[in-house]
Amino acid sequence: MTTQRIVTQMAKERARRPRITVVTVACIVVLVIAGVCAAIGPMITPLDPTAQDIVLGATAPSAAHLLGTDDLGRDVLSRLIAGSQTAIIGAVAVAIGATLLGTVVGLIAGFRGGALDGFLMRITDLVWAFPSLLTTLVVVGVFSGGYWVAVAMFILFGWPIEARIVRSVTLVQRTLPYVEAARTLDVSEPVIAFRHVLPNVLPTVVANLLLGFVGALVGLSGLSFLGLGVPPGVPDWGLMINENRSILELNIWGSLAPSIALILVGLAATLAADRWYGKVSKDGGAR
Repeated sequence: MTTQRIVTQMAKERARRPRITVVTVACIVVLVIAGVCAAIGPMITPLDPTAQDIVLGATAPSAAHLLGTDDLGRDVLSRLIAGSQTAIIGAVAVAIGATLLGTVVGLIAGFRGGALDGFLMRITDLVWAFPSLLTTLVVVGVFSGGYWVAVAMFILFGWPIEARIVRSVTLVQRTLPYVEAARTLDVSEPVIAFRHVLPNVLPTVVANLLLGFVGALVGLSGLSFLGLGVPPGVPDWGLMINENRSILELNIWGSLAPSIALILVGLAATLAADRWYGKVSKDGGAR
């Protein structure tokens, strides 16, 4: 190999490496902070997020309450930190549940093909055809609200799109030489699918996992805003936005702070998914 070819090869390798940009670092910081707050939020709040002070009522930000208090005298900053648990943990559960179910269905359908593929895709189409938002509102309303009922409904209606995406990627992978080589060596179909094809599908799955998290984050917060998510009084970003609408002139941060938190976490996850998918597309498929 000549010196020129070596230099060219090194340049190509450098181009494949993900560049650490300010946006990337900012996304990581936001997601890490959100994850820490979701994991140990109630333990790091400056004040009790449920403690009420009716006499104090709604107040503007001060040294004692950095983001002020709501109409019941509860510390907004403490409720913001504690509320990250219900806002984020449920969204993570939805993203993981829908992605796992959709990945298994899509991988089997795309790899096996034939009648099994048609059967699984018809089930997928049937679930996808349901008015998911309306059905979720009705079911959650029948149970008089319910956080985990909402999570289950989001998983139920979230996996079909994951299945279709994974199936489309698997259809491409199963025609590549490494699959034919494995079949020539008499490797069983399940081993080829889950040990060889799945790793090459995972990059797309990860990108969709992040986007699914964003959709669930917004959806669950929307249900809480409508009073169909977490019970009244429980710290939650969506519920905080609704609870503090009437005191905007006294303390706008009661609704503005959770709104900004939702925007930042959702934007960070979306940009992370976009960057990850861009890297996958640039690097190519199976190696």
